[in-house]
Amino acid sequence: MRAGVAENLLWVGCDVVMAHIHTGPGQHDLTVSAFIVRETAEGWRLLLHRHKTLGIPLQPGGHVELDENPWAAILREIAEETGYAPEQLMVLQPPVRVPETVDGTAIHHPQPVSVRTHDFDADSQHRHIDLGFAFLAGSEPAGGRSAGESAELMWVGTEGLAALPDIPENARTIAMFVLEQARSAWESVPISRFKRRPE
Repeated sequence: MRAGVAENLLWVGCDVVMAHIHTGPGQHDLTVSAFIVRETAEGWRLLLHRHKTLGIPLQPGGHVELDENPWAAILREIAEETGYAPEQLMVLQPPVRVPETVDGTAIHHPQPVSVRTHDFDADSQHRHIDLGFAFLAGSEPAGGRSAGESAELMWVGTEGLAALPDIPENARTIAMFVLEQARSAWESVPISRFKRRPE
């Protein structure tokens, strides 16, 4: 990790273990993030994990690899980092949105809850374009996390999220929006509605 990264976290949802695809000055990599909420006995909670390299709480997510689209990438990252299977989740979508493509010329992806570009390093020489997706879970993850992923998952409410000292502020803002607004105002849509790749 380059010096200053941990002290200057301006990004959302990256995987610092994977090598960057675009490494020239001012170039960007595409990343995805998952903001997963669930109703528990204690109220509504959002899922974070303690990042295996940085040691701070973050939402699951990572790089979109060269052979993936963003939707395929976020479902892969969710499975690897949380153990959630796609059928356990619903994707949250705004009630007014672009109609789905029906002529077979494109794959229609869910609408992200956020699209942001943020500096990855302290001197702004590398940036991430992050697509954040919001999900609703009805239970704990049914599967196990992939080898080498973070062993610590945590469910936090709005008060706990507000009090976390180490989470990047842009991640906190999106997480708060999902917890306080999107989870009730947006529609829950089955993940199976959206294809990962062309048939």
